[in-house]
Amino acid sequence: MDLAKELGVQSFCFREFKDNQEVVEKVKACGLDRIELCGVHADFEDESTFQSVIDVYKEGGVEIVSIGVQPFGNDPEREEKFFRFARMAGCRFISADFALNAIPDAFRTAERLAERYDIHLAIHNHGGGHWLGTSAMLEHVFKQTNERIGLSLDTAWAIDARQDPVEMARRFGDRLYGIHVKDFTYRPDRTPEDVVAGEGLLDLEGLLAAVKSLPFQGYAVLEYEGDADNPVPPIQRCVEAVRTAWAG
Repeated sequence: MDLAKELGVQSFCFREFKDNQEVVEKVKACGLDRIELCGVHADFEDESTFQSVIDVYKEGGVEIVSIGVQPFGNDPEREEKFFRFARMAGCRFISADFALNAIPDAFRTAERLAERYDIHLAIHNHGGGHWLGTSAMLEHVFKQTNERIGLSLDTAWAIDARQDPVEMARRFGDRLYGIHVKDFTYRPDRTPEDVVAGEGLLDLEGLLAAVKSLPFQGYAVLEYEGDADNPVPPIQRCVEAVRTAWAG
């Protein structure tokens, strides 16, 4: 894929703006036309709202490439609704989290639904405190699951777990279905702070070189959670940083 052209953004960046039409306008202002839609901007359990939400993005020229992060805990009736939304929206991926107390049954249910709807699930590694935050645990999970379940690599949260996101991209290349391009610095008390991609601890050039070396056909979205009331300017800087690094 040409990541520079197909780059998108996580809708959580616009969490202070609940109107989807306004979100569309902000995505466009960032110079993007793809989005991973989170629960702030869609109710993935209320099927009566699905088409109206999807239509706003379609009519605005913004492609929904993924939804999530969605929780999976072996609740097939609830979880099938996530797949229905994804299929209606035309996206091929769902960013996922699994409840530890529901495995391995949650894996089997998710695999069946993923196969039925021809959609891949991408586990979101959410930092050092998350049970799926390390490469060792992800490798263990992938040995127990089929290829319908892979990884949505969050680069900042990988760093938080003291993992190398570049190494993770290479290590899990055949199960790498999504990337959250996100960067952190840390306060002295180790509280993370979002920064423009490449200006913190993320080796942005190394990450993109790794992606170029892979047969990656997933999705890539920026995630910047700072400046919640005015997110467009820093996200524009993230877009520029990624496109410049990709071209280099």
